Amino acid sequence: MSRADAVHLGLMLLALAVAYALPFELLLLSYAILGPVHYLTEIAWLHERKYFLPVKSLSPALAFVAAMAVLAVAAVAVPSIPASGLLIWAAFVAGVVAVARVSLAQRVLMLALAGGLTLAIASQSTFIALTAVLLPTLVHVSVFTLVFMMVGAHRAGSWTQAMLVLAYLAALALILAVPPAPQPVVPALAMLGWRFFGGVPPALGQVLHLPGVQFDSRITGLLSFVYTYHYLNWFIKADVIGWRRVPGWRLAVVSTLGLAATGLYFYDYALGFTVLLSLSLMHVVLEFPLNALSLRQLAGIAAQGVMRRQHA
Repeated sequence: MSRADAVHLGLMLLALAVAYALPFELLLLSYAILGPVHYLTEIAWLHERKYFLPVKSLSPALAFVAAMAVLAVAAVAVPSIPASGLLIWAAFVAGVVAVARVSLAQRVLMLALAGGLTLAIASQSTFIALTAVLLPTLVHVSVFTLVFMMVGAHRAGSWTQAMLVLAYLAALALILAVPPAPQPVVPALAMLGWRFFGGVPPALGQVLHLPGVQFDSRITGLLSFVYTYHYLNWFIKADVIGWRRVPGWRLAVVSTLGLAATGLYFYDYALGFTVLLSLSLMHVVLEFPLNALSLRQLAGIAAQGVMRRQHA
């Protein structure tokens, strides 16, 4: 095992251990301390790579969709979570179509089919729960992270990285099977966690058709682990994907802004969460083309594996 993979495994196990010791507290602290720097550095990295879009001019449109999604949720008079979910879903579909290796006519057909499907299911509560709540939160930090790990392990041809994928899955299974202690160490942080992340468990239960899913230690431990590992995984990959290879002044600016954002959280968590929500959602939406590209690559890897087995 290389030193980088050993550090990777060590940080994963550390995130798991702290998620067991402080499930309610870790979720809030990771989101406030690691989150802002992650958002800013990733947006800078995506910008350098033209957001993995075939046409860079599409990126302002994705950023606009993110801003509108935030406004739909944060509107004081008439908040609209369904509108936010629809906007997020539209951005994801646009990312999938943008990176697809198809002709213009086929792109139009894909958009038409996606539009028809969306019209058919947009009013359903399951669709709203998935797009407005789970896609920018749990799906982003767990499913897409897993996809990146699997594609990276295949590209590197590394059995140790494949073992890291298995370790990640085992950690998720362990938390679900043997949840952390049910009582928070700092009740005030647990209340904040319920306030800002309490919508995730019911949405998950709705999508999976599992009634009674609550913001308990099992779900909070899961969220704490996947969020913390998602951030740490980004920082671990500094040399692998080169996110630090941006102009020095830009890296200094985003790091300073990230630290300032963390300070805002400690001054008033509610204020920090409200201000940074737009930045968080913007980085999620701007990453959609990369997510779609990685899903396409993973599907290609799986298809190649099936073909090899058929010809064996």
